Amino acid sequence: MNSSTCNAWTDATLDSWMLGFEALTVIGLRFAKVAAGGRAANDEMLLMITEKMQSATELGAMAATGRLGQTPLENAQGVLRHYRGKVVANRRRLVRAA
Repeated sequence: MNSSTCNAWTDATLDSWMLGFEALTVIGLRFAKVAAGGRAANDEMLLMITEKMQSATELGAMAATGRLGQTPLENAQGVLRHYRGKVVANRRRLVRAA
């Protein structure tokens, strides 16, 4: 494995850690919103479910059509980009609404 490939895998590892951290932040923000109850809580739960289904469908289509890449590294990077984009968007939306 050359240093360029090793660095790319290291970057992918760091991206996966960031995804985990960002996801935990979104979970906390969503928990607070749902715990408050009311219409906003119901809307958030429905959005959470539909987003997960839509995101998984999009990712499956990307994988099936080769848009994630041709190598395991490209696939890992594509998956991380896909989910991090969704998680970051949710974090921004939830922070603005708080």
